[in-house]
Amino acid sequence: MLKFVLLCTLLVASTLLVTSSWSTPITEEDDVLVLTRSNFDEALKAHTDLLVEFYAPWCGHCKELEPEFVKAARMLKAEGSEIRLAKVDATSETELAQEYGVQKYPTIVFFKGGEKESLKEYSGVRQANGIVKWLKKRTGQGVATLADVTQAESMIANDVAIIGFFKDTESEDAKAFVKAAEAVDDIPFGMTSDDAVYSKFEVFNDSVVLFKTFDEGRNTFDGELTEDNLLAFIKTNQLPLVTEFSMQNATKIFGGEFKSHVVMFMSKAATDFGDKMDQFKKAAEGFKGKILFVFMDTDVDDYKPIITQTFGLKKEQCPAIRLLTLEDEMKYKPENEAITADNIIEFCTLFTEGKLEPHLMSEDIPEDWDKNPVKVLVGKNFKEVAFNPTKNVFVDFYAPWCGHCVQLAPIWDQLAEKYKDSEDIIVAKIDLTVNKVKSIKVLGFPTLKFFPAGDDRQIIDYHGERTLEAFTKFLESGGKEGGVPAEESGHDEF
Repeated sequence: MLKFVLLCTLLVASTLLVTSSWSTPITEEDDVLVLTRSNFDEALKAHTDLLVEFYAPWCGHCKELEPEFVKAARMLKAEGSEIRLAKVDATSETELAQEYGVQKYPTIVFFKGGEKESLKEYSGVRQANGIVKWLKKRTGQGVATLADVTQAESMIANDVAIIGFFKDTESEDAKAFVKAAEAVDDIPFGMTSDDAVYSKFEVFNDSVVLFKTFDEGRNTFDGELTEDNLLAFIKTNQLPLVTEFSMQNATKIFGGEFKSHVVMFMSKAATDFGDKMDQFKKAAEGFKGKILFVFMDTDVDDYKPIITQTFGLKKEQCPAIRLLTLEDEMKYKPENEAITADNIIEFCTLFTEGKLEPHLMSEDIPEDWDKNPVKVLVGKNFKEVAFNPTKNVFVDFYAPWCGHCVQLAPIWDQLAEKYKDSEDIIVAKIDLTVNKVKSIKVLGFPTLKFFPAGDDRQIIDYHGERTLEAFTKFLESGGKEGGVPAEESGHDEF
């Protein structure tokens, strides 16, 4: 009998040993879960709502985010929230990072309900309060209950606010309203069934009203109330016909839902400013919800780097109109630059019909572009150098004002010096603030891309460490160590 008990004990122990080898226990650092390939699925099962940061230890943006991420985790824990924050070192957990399409650092994704299929990329600000607010929105805590007129009036004092009027707050329409609220970060949502609130705002049936302090003052949703339809309604009506650019609203303008922007550059002090603004607004009416119309005052000193470097405009060229697409960072210039409603409407119509060619900025080719170890590329010589079928070209796409680019520069110089006598390796750089290259996707600075020799025009994005040793290993491996094939590889239009 004793032998039997001992045997059973050994079998149980061995079973536990084998089982424990299947997964790694989930540990925590400063209230943030530390996840790996072996415990990731377990974490999804254990935590209904999970925000996961895929990071690289050497990444400056990740280091800046870390204290805010920790603070957000502690805020939620102090509230007794079931929402948890987690992190994955994507440089060591490469298989897991590839599974979730990680191509930049940090990549932050949210899993709702413990389901992999629920993955949604984080789109909020990178401060603790913003992270918590975003998560609460995504978990159904983003709609305030408005019990009386005073509460409703307080809410619509915001520039934009959305109120759902529902007698039955558990109806399918009300549920669709709550779902839409989860997807909108920067607009307050409220819901009411109070008769006095209905009467105050002259609402006679269940509906959704967007209140705003500009243009027509309010918009009432009309149609089948679904999450998608409501989000489309909000996108169309939440911004003025023309939004004036400021440093405070820059993220809202260029980081929002709109991916196409028409910008008018003009002095607000000009004698004909009012007339031209009227023409600009008139043109905007027909593209509401499709293209965002923006005005930038050329007299503001803080905007001059944006005007000259990002848009390539000199002061004497203003007033001017330019169209910018954020997805591919292409800019378009109207053939007729007179600022009239008819000209702007024609310009925007041609764009929406796909009949415009982008206006590609380029500096002139420097006479000494290939004198130093790091070769200087501009828009006019990029294709010839980068796609030379006999050369392996490693390019740093940078911005002069970018601190991370400045940190990289001496290492990039060392790499170029190391390969300056190579017959088939070129180390180069291109300033993307004054040069544009068609179909090259750059999501941030610096972006490093490798153009291997050959006729197939393959492009490889570099995602390894930014050290001389890592760069050398990458080049010696032909782009295999630390590289991922870029989405734009093989495009015919280069």
